[in-house]
Amino acid sequence: MTDPEDLTARARIRDAAMRHFGEHGFERATIRGIAVEAGVSLGLVRHHFGSKQALREACDAHLIKLLRQLNDQVPDDLSASVTANPVAAARIAVGPYRDYLVRALVDGGVAPLFDEMVELGTRQLVAADRQRTDPPTVEPKVRAAIGTAMALSITVLHQHISRAAGVDILSPAGDTMLARALIDIYSHPLLSLDDARAALDRLPAEGN
Repeated sequence: MTDPEDLTARARIRDAAMRHFGEHGFERATIRGIAVEAGVSLGLVRHHFGSKQALREACDAHLIKLLRQLNDQVPDDLSASVTANPVAAARIAVGPYRDYLVRALVDGGVAPLFDEMVELGTRQLVAADRQRTDPPTVEPKVRAAIGTAMALSITVLHQHISRAAGVDILSPAGDTMLARALIDIYSHPLLSLDDARAALDRLPAEGN
């Protein structure tokens, strides 16, 4: 995806900030360090963004923009959008963005990106639920939030998953392996739907 904005000094500074944040974390990162990373003056960074917080907000906004572009590429007849696909979530953070996303998730950041993924996932689930003969019992937003967390965890834990799988899980071969594994996990549950619901019914009532 080529964006004219990415040819500007502002975009170069933003990408440098994402690399710097990914390496040092938000608290340890400095405007001066970002300027050095971008190869520009400290004054130019402050001119475009003003503060380190504003820079982080710009980084998050860029990831959201990429997410929306990816989601728009998914055909309407597909049952799962990119927001519910851990492979696609990982691809949002390809290159320097991956380290930024991982560090920000561990540090408790990128809330706007998480919320956007939940919103897009909720809309997808609401549409899918209308076609179900046996609708889910948990509200769509809760399911979307859990699905988003599961998707993003692939990015955070990709090194461990890759080591166990014997293939880089963020590579094309890893994409295929991950997709096949997810299909197996969801199509071969440890408990049947009836058994799982019966187990839940045996739990103490809420508040007891």
